[in-house]
Amino acid sequence: MRVWPRRRAARWGLASALSLGGLVLALLATLCITSGCSSIDYLGQSATGHIRLLAAARPVKDAIADPATPEALRKRLELTQRMREFAVTELHEPDNGSYRSYADLKRSAAVWNVVAAPELSLTLATWCFPIVGCVGYRGYYDLAGANAAAEPLRAAGLEVDVYEVPAYSTLGWMNWIGGDPLLNTFVQWPEGELSRLIFHELAHQVAYAPGDTTFNESFATAVEHIGSQRWLQANADAEVREKQALTEMRRQDFHVLVRAWRAKLDTMYRSGLPDDEKRLRKAELYAGMRADYEAMKRDKWGGYKGYDHWFATVNNAALGVQSAYDDQVGAFERLFVAEGSDFDRFYAEVKRMAGLPKPERDAAMAKYREAPQQAPVVAPATPASGATVSG
Repeated sequence: MRVWPRRRAARWGLASALSLGGLVLALLATLCITSGCSSIDYLGQSATGHIRLLAAARPVKDAIADPATPEALRKRLELTQRMREFAVTELHEPDNGSYRSYADLKRSAAVWNVVAAPELSLTLATWCFPIVGCVGYRGYYDLAGANAAAEPLRAAGLEVDVYEVPAYSTLGWMNWIGGDPLLNTFVQWPEGELSRLIFHELAHQVAYAPGDTTFNESFATAVEHIGSQRWLQANADAEVREKQALTEMRRQDFHVLVRAWRAKLDTMYRSGLPDDEKRLRKAELYAGMRADYEAMKRDKWGGYKGYDHWFATVNNAALGVQSAYDDQVGAFERLFVAEGSDFDRFYAEVKRMAGLPKPERDAAMAKYREAPQQAPVVAPATPASGATVSG
């Protein structure tokens, strides 16, 4: 089974990525003033790519009714619409046109992201744009464009990662022309993973802090986790829940392992060691991380190889991306419990934090970073009407 993005070994581990394509339609006229004309080419391909994506979409109800639609796809589309209603009624996510249309892009990814980090740091390079702020990636609608963008970054001495992204959010800005569509790049995923992606991307339409990727992605990941568990509890059969539990166990093992080695690398990079010694320690630490993975794969996972590619190609850029998706997830889950497991109260507090200056936002989140007690993160959900819960 593929892991989301590429499936980013851990997620969208996902990395769901915010593409600028849907937003730049209103920005191109002012970009030379706000960001410099050198960004025009990049934003132009983003706009063109997003327009083509929207042009390929048609209402899900039309695709379901079309006799030419394969039966397997029809059933999947019907499932997504049940998930979409669940997102509104149970998770209180936006009720709009997003994920009510479907597009077959005839390719394996929605976009390809390019990320970069220095040789001796895990801090991602960033690019800044109007409205969305500064982000640690650039998205391209074809792999050749992404690879071309990666080359000058490598030539400048940066470590670069280029990876597939199956879906992205336009933050609700495109709902007036139909919203974000379902895509062939993820619609056939296992039920648990499909629910996670839909709930994650819709969460980006609830709250967004410009320029704070870790806050935004950790919030969406927390919603995805809580929402998917509730969906599976209320709607899925025992076999689906069992398979997803195994996926979640491996994902959690991955996060724990990578987080520990990332902390060791970060501490070493920030130390006063000479650069040559840092390079030696870096090689040792990466080798240790890979050895731990091989041991975990052998001793706990029964040889499961789903993360092999990520560990074979991991570098500072890949580790930098990973931190954005999991650094504050536990804090958001504890905030959810603190707000009585009430989505409206939870969202209101997240929106309030998103409006704060970053230092104040970080301070507000800090008190949730360590759990005062072992409380259940996901409160029991009331089964959806007519649902059968087994196990």
